[in-house]
Amino acid sequence: MQGNSEIIRIGIVGAGTNTRSKHIPLLQDIEGVKIVSVVNRSRESSERVSRQFGIPRIYDSWEELIKAKDTDAIVIGTWPYLHYPATMMALTAGKHVMCEARMAMNAYDASRMRDAARHHPELVTQVVPSPLTLRVDNTIKRLISEGYTGKILAVEVRDTNGKFVDYNAPIHWRQDYELSGYNVMSLGIWYETIMRWIGEATDVTAKGKIFVKTRLDERTGAKKAIRIPEHLIVLADMACGTQATFVLSSVTGQVQVSEAMLFGEEGTLRFSDGVLYGARREDKSFSKIQIPTEEAGRWRVEEEFIAAIRGTETITLTTFEAGVKYMAFTEAVTRSMTENRTITLPLNYA
Repeated sequence: MQGNSEIIRIGIVGAGTNTRSKHIPLLQDIEGVKIVSVVNRSRESSERVSRQFGIPRIYDSWEELIKAKDTDAIVIGTWPYLHYPATMMALTAGKHVMCEARMAMNAYDASRMRDAARHHPELVTQVVPSPLTLRVDNTIKRLISEGYTGKILAVEVRDTNGKFVDYNAPIHWRQDYELSGYNVMSLGIWYETIMRWIGEATDVTAKGKIFVKTRLDERTGAKKAIRIPEHLIVLADMACGTQATFVLSSVTGQVQVSEAMLFGEEGTLRFSDGVLYGARREDKSFSKIQIPTEEAGRWRVEEEFIAAIRGTETITLTTFEAGVKYMAFTEAVTRSMTENRTITLPLNYA
């Protein structure tokens, strides 16, 4: 680990929206951290990011940037298709890794990333965590442990974008299997959240629907088949005895919802559009639950990563171990849809 007095030099592989809005500026705000290099999808976009953030060096390929001797840590901000090869190369080169969410294309690649990290315990590895519930996670876990809900019987997650189907829109990277793999909408992000609250699933049954079978790939000018569903329903049995339902959709015109509900024997917790509500058996309606200041979580991905490199903190959000679990759940959902059967977790990679 590196001491507080040493400069930590970081290279950026892929400067997407989250990297530009969060990772780069927040890393640059930390004393003793210097972003020294960047590579994006094109020379032009790399130069644009370099100018915007004062990053001194541009590379023409991600392999060249990772292998260069001018960095101690790599931030991977690309689409999922590059997470596995870039992480493996960075670890082999002896560099710490922060990898953007949607850990990999599939559970097998994610497990190989985790195994490589285990072989390099001297290096810090982190997956960017699900940000949806950071503020309320500690409060929800405390309320559950104190018996607010009693035994949790059912969980429901609903995430819809409020948009009508657009038959003419070009393919988005999240709809492109070659870029996203088994990741479906916000499924992995929500499952990661539910794992924080009540633990893992033991089996998964899913049905999904694709309404627009092909879309234009603007990069190539050709039509591309769509393999990632636009509407998804997942039923999961959880190890704690709870049944969980996930409904995700990009075709719910005028109905935009982002919420999770925990239904217990004695009380219900509802997290909806950033606000936590609760109601117990004796209540007539929901009340807003105030989050104590000392309990409120916040986005601190970049500072946790740097503190872990300096040896003053341990990565909690999100470890590669947790990333593998949500990728396994995500892949199990796809297997269930395509094979029309219930899939048991953990997955068998054979």
